[in-house]
Amino acid sequence: MSQKSVLLVEDEDNIALALGYLIGRAGYRLRRVATGHAALDALAEECPDLVVLDVMLPERSGYDICQMIRRDAALAGIKVLMITASGGEVERRKGLAVGADAFMTKPFAIADLTAQIHALLAEDAS
Repeated sequence: MSQKSVLLVEDEDNIALALGYLIGRAGYRLRRVATGHAALDALAEECPDLVVLDVMLPERSGYDICQMIRRDAALAGIKVLMITASGGEVERRKGLAVGADAFMTKPFAIADLTAQIHALLAEDAS
């Protein structure tokens, strides 16, 4: 079985470092980009198993990126976990409405994040 891959789209370096460490420690192959355009470029180059996608990004929002993933037949099977610092119920509903598989609000417990990633990638283990 090949190693699952995660694309982390997060513009804040400190958060990206922490998330990258956790994702790598959980045994997943990680690629990180910091902008909406870089996320689209990365998706065009390689199709990850999961995208951990910040809502607030330079150039394009995470909502835009998620919608583009869901509209592209080649990418539609990718799991999307959206994360945001400004997460109220409205943001969560919008994230799920544009096609996110899960939505988490920062700050979140490390155990909750890793459990969510494992759950999303386990569904894909066919």
